[in-house]
Amino acid sequence: MTAVGYVRCSTSKQADSGLGIQVQKTGIREYCRMKGLRLKRIVCDNGVSGEKPLHARPGGMRLAKHIMNPNVTDIVMYTLDRGFRSTVDCLATMDKWQKSGLSFHIVDLEGVALTVTTSVGRFLLTVLAGAAEMERNLTRERTRAAIAIKRANGQQIGGVPYGFDLADDGIALVPNGLEQAILVDIRAMREAGKTLKAIANALSERGVPTKTGKSTRWSHSAVARILNRRARED
Repeated sequence: MTAVGYVRCSTSKQADSGLGIQVQKTGIREYCRMKGLRLKRIVCDNGVSGEKPLHARPGGMRLAKHIMNPNVTDIVMYTLDRGFRSTVDCLATMDKWQKSGLSFHIVDLEGVALTVTTSVGRFLLTVLAGAAEMERNLTRERTRAAIAIKRANGQQIGGVPYGFDLADDGIALVPNGLEQAILVDIRAMREAGKTLKAIANALSERGVPTKTGKSTRWSHSAVARILNRRARED
């Protein structure tokens, strides 16, 4: 039996987490070894949102081509959400794969593996896909409700802008002296006719920390956001 694996990460941050590309690939390889499946290849979607249906992703399109090979009998994913976020998309894709005689494997489904080849397996997949989608929707609703409450209370929503820190009450913004001085420099350089890229390079060469403090490498887009904010305030 010959298998094709599929892995996905939506962001570089996720790539560094427990569901990074390499972790998924290792899990798929080990699973295929234990199941006696010959892993032909692993298709990768790196930096692709799970909100996009599988068939519309670059890697998803390549996967569709690979499984047209009559020698391919199995499809393996590390977790269900790497392939599907929508229950409808999941079940519609399962219909196509089952009609083509393909078996679908999930390596880690709440700590256990699942092979969708029987009616029971299909039922479990339907329930779990629906439950996962409901949890995502509930999370969105809770997030929207929390933002609405913060907005009503006048609390800061989103990131703290450069030049300020969040006060202890979690509501007010207080000036950051060092960053305020950098803001004056940025504005002066812009008024002197420097390009956004030139300003970013100057800040980087001076070793000025960015807002997170984790880097001294500035981008022209970061400079643009600062200047646009100041323009709106003026």
